[in-house]
Order: sequence, then C-alpha cells, then structure tokens
Amino acid sequence: MSTPEKRQALKAKIEAAEARNEARSVGEYAEAAAKTATDFVRDHPVKAIAGVAIIGILIGAMTKPGRQAGAAAGRRVSALTSTATELGLAYASGLIDAAGDVALAGRDKLEDVGDALNDNAGALKRRAGFVSGNAAAAARTLSREAGKKAGRSVRDLKARVRN
Repeated sequence: MSTPEKRQALKAKIEAAEARNEARSVGEYAEAAAKTATDFVRDHPVKAIAGVAIIGILIGAMTKPGRQAGAAAGRRVSALTSTATELGLAYASGLIDAAGDVALAGRDKLEDVGDALNDNAGALKRRAGFVSGNAAAAARTLSREAGKKAGRSVRDLKARVRN
C-alpha cells in the first residue's frame, strides 16, 4: 500500500468513528463510562480506594471544617505518639533495671563460686600437706630402718671376715 492509499484508509476510519460518535446518545456515553469505571475498580481495588481517599483528603483540606478536623486529628496523633514514647521509655528503663539486677545476681553467684573454690582449694592444700607430711615421715622411717639393716649387715660381714 502506498502512502496516499494509507492516508485515504486512515481518513475513512476517522470519518466512520466520528459518524458513530455523533449517532451515540449521552446515555450510551454514561453507560460506557460506568462500565469502564466498574472494570477498573474490579481490576485495581487498592488503587481505587487510594484514589478515593486522596480525593477525600484534598476536598477536606480545601474546606475549613476539614482543616479543623485535620488539626484535631494531628493533636490526637501527637498525644498518642507521646504516650507511646513514654511507655516505650518506661519499658526500656524496666529492662535496663532488670539487666542490672541480673548482673548483680550473677556477680553474687560468681562470688559464691569463688568462695567455694577457695574453701576447696584450702582443704586440698591441707590434705596435700598432710599426705606429704606422712610421706616424708614414712620416708624418714624407711631411711632409718634401711640404715639400721645396712649397719647390721656390715657388722655381720665384718664378723664373718674376722672368723
């Protein structure tokens, strides 16, 4: 198809569309618009709700009662935020106090464990001293007895050598 033919086909389509539009009534336009709007809301419900909410806020902001209601809501939100902040701080303070109490309890437990270990170490030291004292005494006794036996053996050998 050449360029002039394309132009003629396009002009024919435009003229046909204009003729259809002239033949339509206002009621048909309203029905088409309603159908299009309904289809959009079904396909995009969140966008539709957000759009309506934005339009409502804009209209409310343009009127004096709307601005007054917005200011009152802002004050309420501010008070609510302040209260929530105070509650959060009180809760955090309680957690910090609880952590401090746990730290003190832990320190006390460690101190008790240290004392118990010290007591056990002292008892072990005394026991080791007692055992080592007994071992030293036993070694001295064995040494004396060995010395006595060695002396007797030497005397017996000398006596045999003389005889």
